[in-house]
Amino acid sequence: MKNILITGGAGFIGSNFVNMMVEKYGDKYTYVVYDKLTYAANMDNLKESEGKYEFVKGDICDLDFVVDTLKKYEIDAVVHFAAESHVDNSIKRPLTFTENNVMGTHSLIEACKRYWGEGSENRFVHVSTDEVYGTLKDGDSMFTETLPLKPNSPYSASKAGSDLVVRAYGETFNMNVCITRCSNNYGPNQHEEKLIPLMIKKAKAGEKLPVYGTGNNIRDWLFVKDHCSAIDTVLHSGKKGEVYNVGGNNEKTNLEIVKLILKTLGKSEDLISFVEDRKGHDYRYAIDSSKIKRELGWEPSVTVEEGLAYTINWYANREY
Repeated sequence: MKNILITGGAGFIGSNFVNMMVEKYGDKYTYVVYDKLTYAANMDNLKESEGKYEFVKGDICDLDFVVDTLKKYEIDAVVHFAAESHVDNSIKRPLTFTENNVMGTHSLIEACKRYWGEGSENRFVHVSTDEVYGTLKDGDSMFTETLPLKPNSPYSASKAGSDLVVRAYGETFNMNVCITRCSNNYGPNQHEEKLIPLMIKKAKAGEKLPVYGTGNNIRDWLFVKDHCSAIDTVLHSGKKGEVYNVGGNNEKTNLEIVKLILKTLGKSEDLISFVEDRKGHDYRYAIDSSKIKRELGWEPSVTVEEGLAYTINWYANREY
């Protein structure tokens, strides 16, 4: 493995992954960042790796262009981050999510099949989400990799669809695929539409912080740098055809996260404003990461308190 294509590499998780890989491995690999540069991407996210990667502006739905890119850079492995990911947007524009997440992933892996051939050992890592499993109640066991997929939003349905396409290519065409399903990521470079950066921005400005419903929806919070190390582990050591859950072991309600942000910034909880709940809002996500720990030796290293302190400082010192 010499040349790695990273789709969505200018986005939140993708850019953190590129930066980590460059720092960890240096010039051992050639990194090709493939990104459409939609609103959620930002080339500034890659400043610390400037000059250490190749960039291709492209759409994963453009099959012929993807094939040409794979050939031009003689790509040996693909790590696939590119996706529409904001649930609120999926409620407003669901067809966009089907097109980009399902059809885009299908186009990408078909391009890999055409370039690498059936039965190739070249690795394809598909980065997915715990939301494909649906929702949990209090007291329910955590999500494991063997659970059926029961997505509840257009976003999670599109990610479930893309997971199944990747799985099918592994089974039908004997491709070397792995799928990762992560819990809620947070950290540097995240677009401000997401909960944590949005709340930091509004708290810093002394504005009201909109919280859906009662704020008691529970998420497992995963520091993005921990997630990237897990993907690196799967890329190098994952077993062909396997799914790996990646969680932070940090279950917190949205309200707890918001209050922690306000406390850290020295702001009053009076800034919290409860708003009408999101349609089909999943109550609880909780990831069982025991498989990736047991089989590949990975586990998270950052608690939500540590990671959030780092993240708040990063955003608080950033110019908006």
